[in-house]
Amino acid sequence: MTQSSMRAAVLAGTPDELETIFYDALRAGDLDRVMACWADEDDIVCIHPGGPRLIGPAAIRSAFAAMLRHGGLGVRTQRVGCVQALASAVHSVLEHVSVMLPDGPREAVVCATNVYHKTPRGWCLVTHHASPGAAGEGAAPAAAAHVLH
Repeated sequence: MTQSSMRAAVLAGTPDELETIFYDALRAGDLDRVMACWADEDDIVCIHPGGPRLIGPAAIRSAFAAMLRHGGLGVRTQRVGCVQALASAVHSVLEHVSVMLPDGPREAVVCATNVYHKTPRGWCLVTHHASPGAAGEGAAPAAAAHVLH
């Protein structure tokens, strides 16, 4: 598949479909497909937990290349919220990332915000901002008591 046909295939559809393709590419360790989800703009932004603010395709590609150097990322996602208006969509996602440590497997929870813009070429990722989450995050919320005012 050529880069242009890959981009056309990735950017077709909805922000939800693009997000699925993005996380599938991370799981597969497919750097080209990960980057095909991103807009071709100098001001796209990516922030990984504890990392610096990466601006532009070259910096973002370099960070994902390092992350995927040993293969795919063990990540499961859970949608927390989504706002879509006109040509923008913002997804709040909990990422459950499996990592192997010297003392065995562990799961990290990461809170991510993914921002998508609709361009003439289709939907593109313009911002991925991820921060460490807390254990138990994403569990079903406790039922709220009904209070009349």
